[in-house]
Amino acid sequence: MNHTIITAIKATEVIVPAKAGSLNSDSVIDSDAKFAEKFLTGASWTSFADQPKWILEISLNNGLTGIGETYRTASKKLIHQAMQTLTGQDILKLNWRRLPVADQRIYEAFESAILDLLGKILGVPVYQFLGGGYRQVVECMGWTGRRTPEDAAQKAFEAMKKGHKVFKFKCSDEDPVRLWTEEIRKRCGDGIQLILDPNQRWNDVETTMRLMEGVDKKIMLGLEDPILHADVAGFRYLKAKLGIPLFRHISLPYTQDIKDMITFVKADAADGYNFNGSAYNSLLLAEIAHLEGKACWRGSEVDLGISEAMALHIAVASINCSIPSDIFGELVRTDDLIEDPIVFQNGAAVVPQGDGLGVSLDRAAMEKFKTGIQLNTPS
Repeated sequence: MNHTIITAIKATEVIVPAKAGSLNSDSVIDSDAKFAEKFLTGASWTSFADQPKWILEISLNNGLTGIGETYRTASKKLIHQAMQTLTGQDILKLNWRRLPVADQRIYEAFESAILDLLGKILGVPVYQFLGGGYRQVVECMGWTGRRTPEDAAQKAFEAMKKGHKVFKFKCSDEDPVRLWTEEIRKRCGDGIQLILDPNQRWNDVETTMRLMEGVDKKIMLGLEDPILHADVAGFRYLKAKLGIPLFRHISLPYTQDIKDMITFVKADAADGYNFNGSAYNSLLLAEIAHLEGKACWRGSEVDLGISEAMALHIAVASINCSIPSDIFGELVRTDDLIEDPIVFQNGAAVVPQGDGLGVSLDRAAMEKFKTGIQLNTPS
């Protein structure tokens, strides 16, 4: 019997809500429906954690099971199609860099489960299959949504006390970001730096320059995606004029196309990058950035524990992942669905060192948060 044949795959839909108070201030209402639709968050941005995810379990003839986690609002139909395609295949004969899964919002879950299995078979962590680790801990930033200036200062202070060196705020063109930085400086001194991430919601150069007027540049680690991605010339202008680093988020679950980075490299339009997506593609993006002489960090969708563990393996295998990463689900989600939570030490996450991903499903928690929808193969 070939012990590395996939005999069964199970996908369980779950919804794990956000902790109270972890997103926007109560008085800050986000009513941008187009933004919510674009980023698949439901009726408003602050309901993103109420959107379903799928937990994947892939089992082999030898009794081992690997686990994965999709991005939110993944397609049930596409998940089932991929399950049918992979059932019966030998994981040792798959091309691990190009699995037969087309959609990027589900790809990483299948990749994660298969790499988890390979690690368990060979007795090594997943990052070894990605070329090996450059570090054993990953610096991580704190994170929150849109805030009043007072709440912004409090959240940054709490992150600083936990050892985070960087704090990231989501924001729109309605937010008084200069007042945020002033209040944070009063509360935190030089103890923490900031990344502002409008998710392209500042739209254009003129709005960005207006909103950044008077912002304390010393407290700013950088500005991420202030304007529309298509405005490459605008990125170049801001990079030259703002006096702070300008970052571009390359998110494969949204763009579905790794080539989006090439235009920015050719134009020298960013100082660094935020990457998220499948492991081997993310490593490729990191290598391109490294050749460009620029650093990166690992991005997220404020995920659960399986995806965050996978993100850590990707981050440690990325040579230039030196900017604190977006791995902070424990700050926002009410549960991570893994038995032992990711360990944070002075603002840095410790990479699990067990076989495969190094984490295990918390089945009692999954039972609590499952929606009742499940897919199985063979079926």
